[in-house]
Amino acid sequence: MTGFARRESHGSWGMLAWELRTVNHRFLEVALRLPEECRAVEARFRHAIAAALRRGKVDGTLTFRPTTPTAVLDVDGRLLESLAARARDAAALAGPAARIEVVDLLRWPGVVRDAAKDPVPIQEAALAVLHEALVDLGRFRDAEGARLQAGLEQRCTTLLELAARAAARRPEVLERQVMKLRERIAEIGVTVDRDRLEQEIAILAQRLDIAEEIDRLRGHVAEVRSAFDANEPAGRRLDFLMQELNREANTLSSKSQDVETTRAAVDMKVLIEQMREQVQNIE
Repeated sequence: MTGFARRESHGSWGMLAWELRTVNHRFLEVALRLPEECRAVEARFRHAIAAALRRGKVDGTLTFRPTTPTAVLDVDGRLLESLAARARDAAALAGPAARIEVVDLLRWPGVVRDAAKDPVPIQEAALAVLHEALVDLGRFRDAEGARLQAGLEQRCTTLLELAARAAARRPEVLERQVMKLRERIAEIGVTVDRDRLEQEIAILAQRLDIAEEIDRLRGHVAEVRSAFDANEPAGRRLDFLMQELNREANTLSSKSQDVETTRAAVDMKVLIEQMREQVQNIE
């Protein structure tokens, strides 16, 4: 299911911002882009996303802008003091021409180093911002889900109308096929045993009977509607129901001996395909 959310947080350490984007996918697939300060807790981020989402391709980007540059000069005072003392002793021995350059002292290995930043506050803040972004993403996806449900409900109603139209055609279709059978026998000019004729008519009626397919189709539509009200992810269940609906529509089409019934079956398959595409976006 598609969705988008963005959340920011500011603190003494700087600015953090999460951007989450989701698109439809059969399973949950998470791709994260993280700053160096938060790579150590990537597993916690993934766990939080998996707890909030069940399906979809998730693209998450965490941006971190520190308040001060990452490389902060940290001077080892004890080492610098020791070096300065040694330099003064050396200058005293060398005479008045000797000079002590501070820059040279700072270049001594270990005197100046990068300040070690504590990443834990940044990581905890990033996790908190992620939870806020996931809440916003959930609201976005819920709104889209409501729109998808309305479209599926409308198509379910149309499916039932088409099924009722096909079922209403059955008596007329059977009567027409029986008349064709009798006319064919009359054209041939043969005498047919009455019991044998009734048996053939019964076989013909059974072959043209679509009541079972109509009943199963109505049952699947009822299951689709009940999935909307379930308090659990319904995407995979709806995927399966779309396959079953399509199977019944195909069987109905293969049994059809009537133009109107065939047209209804084709319209059903078009609707089911539209529903199947929408279901791919449902968690």
